[in-house]
Amino acid sequence: MESRVKEVLDQIRPSLQADGGDVELVEITDDGVVKVRLTGACGTCPFAVMTLKGGIERILKREIPEVKEVQSVQ
Repeated sequence: MESRVKEVLDQIRPSLQADGGDVELVEITDDGVVKVRLTGACGTCPFAVMTLKGGIERILKREIPEVKEVQSVQ
């Protein structure tokens, strides 16, 4: 599943980078929780939660049904 998550994140990454941010995969738990770190402008953006839940999580869950949740970690 890790390679599939990385592939989807690579598809999302250009949109984040266009706004000065990025995302990195930290961990995937056995129960389907994907932990990511938002970096650059995304790390301090007031809309980071919307980006995480409405963008990254929505796309990952659509592409990989085993993903149950996406969480941001520091």
